[in-house]
Amino acid sequence: MRLNYLVSGFLGFGLSLSLFSLVASQDVTGTPESVSPEAGCMQPSTSMDTLNLLVFSKTAGYRHDSIPAGIAALEALAEDRIWRVTATEDAAEFNDEASVVWDVVIFLNTTGDILDPDQEAAFERFIQGGGGFVGIHSAADTEYDWAWYGELVGAYFASHPAITDAQVIVEDPAAPAAQTLPESWTRTDEWYNFQTNPRDTVHVILTVDETSYEGGTMPDDHPIAWSHEYDGGRAFYTAMGHTVESFSEPLYLEHLIGGIEWAGGRCVSLPEAAVTSEPDSESGAG
Repeated sequence: MRLNYLVSGFLGFGLSLSLFSLVASQDVTGTPESVSPEAGCMQPSTSMDTLNLLVFSKTAGYRHDSIPAGIAALEALAEDRIWRVTATEDAAEFNDEASVVWDVVIFLNTTGDILDPDQEAAFERFIQGGGGFVGIHSAADTEYDWAWYGELVGAYFASHPAITDAQVIVEDPAAPAAQTLPESWTRTDEWYNFQTNPRDTVHVILTVDETSYEGGTMPDDHPIAWSHEYDGGRAFYTAMGHTVESFSEPLYLEHLIGGIEWAGGRCVSLPEAAVTSEPDSESGAG
């Protein structure tokens, strides 16, 4: 529960950070072999600190074959992080009664129009009540006709080149989603171009260097992961995570852990320079 965590989180914030390890056999689903420190966020110590994650992977368009690997990886991380992971593709879960138990809703490679207007309104109320959102990869290729959601995720997908290696630049090394990452990080993924540059409304954490690959359309400034406080809640988005292999990659998993923990309130707030977003007056479900 969000209230339970906030109370225990404030009481325990002065405790020193601990290290954790995840020991699991790597299999065809892409479950991680090991993940090192917890990206600068508090390690909870009791079940009262459980972070309840709803992992939603419904698709109405392209369906990524990495979805099962993503779910398996989050479930494998759950024990050490004291997460409770519920994975579903049932949009009926988006209602006021169900949402009171969630701390963070993760859109894992969702695509297309996946919620009806009543479900959209319930999700808006969840965020407005202090809930957290994490969007992974094609969460930006989702709900194009729902302006509020577009502002929550930060930017919509426009296009991408073929899967390739590229150089990721850490713009904010203090961000929980970047604290364990190298300053320059070369990895393989499907690199999204966006319809707009989100920089003016979000806190950019990572960018991708378009000189390191072919097919980018945002040459001067290409954000690839960001966070912001929006309409009463917290939202983190990473454009990485197209491939099955991503979800067995320790650095990528540490990146996800930091984003999830920040969205769930286990990490310090954004730097003072970050933008706090408010919804457009014309935004809303639909």
